[in-house]
Amino acid sequence: MVEEKHTPLFDVIEVRKEFPILSRKIYNKELVYLDNGATSQKPKVVIDAIEKYYKEDNANIHRGVHHLSQVATDEYEQARTAIQKYINAPTSSEVIFTAGTTASINTIAFSFGELMNEGDEIIISAMEHHSNIVPWQLLCERKKCILRVIDINDEGELNLAHFDELLNERTKLVAVTHISNTLGTINPIEAIIEKSHNVGAKVMIDGAQSIQHLKIDVQALDCDFFVFSGHKVFGPTGTGILFGKKEILDAMPPYQGGGDMIAKVTFEKTTYNELPHKFEAGTPNISGGIALGVAIDYLSKKDLDAIHSYEQELQTYAEQEILKIEGARIIGTAKDKTSVVSFFIDGLHPFDVGTLLDKQGVAVRTGHHCTQPLMDFFEIPGTIRASFAFYNTKEEVDVFIKALKRSVNMLK
Repeated sequence: MVEEKHTPLFDVIEVRKEFPILSRKIYNKELVYLDNGATSQKPKVVIDAIEKYYKEDNANIHRGVHHLSQVATDEYEQARTAIQKYINAPTSSEVIFTAGTTASINTIAFSFGELMNEGDEIIISAMEHHSNIVPWQLLCERKKCILRVIDINDEGELNLAHFDELLNERTKLVAVTHISNTLGTINPIEAIIEKSHNVGAKVMIDGAQSIQHLKIDVQALDCDFFVFSGHKVFGPTGTGILFGKKEILDAMPPYQGGGDMIAKVTFEKTTYNELPHKFEAGTPNISGGIALGVAIDYLSKKDLDAIHSYEQELQTYAEQEILKIEGARIIGTAKDKTSVVSFFIDGLHPFDVGTLLDKQGVAVRTGHHCTQPLMDFFEIPGTIRASFAFYNTKEEVDVFIKALKRSVNMLK
């Protein structure tokens, strides 16, 4: 066991007390939750916010003149403002509530996609989640556009020279992940954005795996779109955010039609509401949106630099211990990575290892992690993935490693 490099600038033990689920047991074992890349756990303040909405403030928003509707509307819009400030968006009207990263990307693929023409090109990378692959494939089928894919190397890093080769005047959109959910690679999005803008292309950043680990400033990045999910940033499931630059969102047609996204409806013609409501048809996940704002407020009070450093320590320590196991191979060894350790053991199926870990109270993810093309690149069926949050501890890593060794011995 390696010693701490430094004492984190937050009290992990106190942080853990803020997350009720971390005190429960699985098969009479203390829960070791290492599946944060799939979804994060929720602090009590977020859970309480959902309960309060339904117990005290439940009403539809934006439409009612009665007191409860006005209270709910104010709380929902305050959440939007909190998120705007957290990512440093210029205005709250550029922050659109969605059902998650997948819904955000599909909104862009349909709405921005309507502005594209036959022969236009879209660039993604070989490490993308399926939700940042399939919507663009559907767009290419619908509009006869061309999808290009940036190569990666054996360490799981983007080949920027190949990106330069793909980028040209026909490129209309570059859509890449900020941090790979499978590899933990932190991509050089600043360089990607600058290069893309030099040829007139717009850029969408998938921040599903970065919003909870890194400081995000969409104005400093100068990205055209930034998307993320609430449930990965300690908020509720079924919530997400689509940030887009106002001039681009104004030019895009709405993704869905219905209530709240309209200015005036007649049987002859409908005119659309102003931003952000133009992209928020129907009754939204009101309690979820309010609670996401609470989650963002909660995280904004933490030292993200300290969190990032601490999570990297956990990741590095876990990698060192895993590599001591015979036949272990880590997938994703980029110089710049965080929070994810994806690996397999020669001769053992990841599912079998994950099942035995579960019986010992350790929750990890196994499989292709919605990145099948990435698994094909490494010529493997899947991996075992341990992904960390700031409430995890080195003691939990020790429990995980002990359980992993026991599982390997049982299967060999």
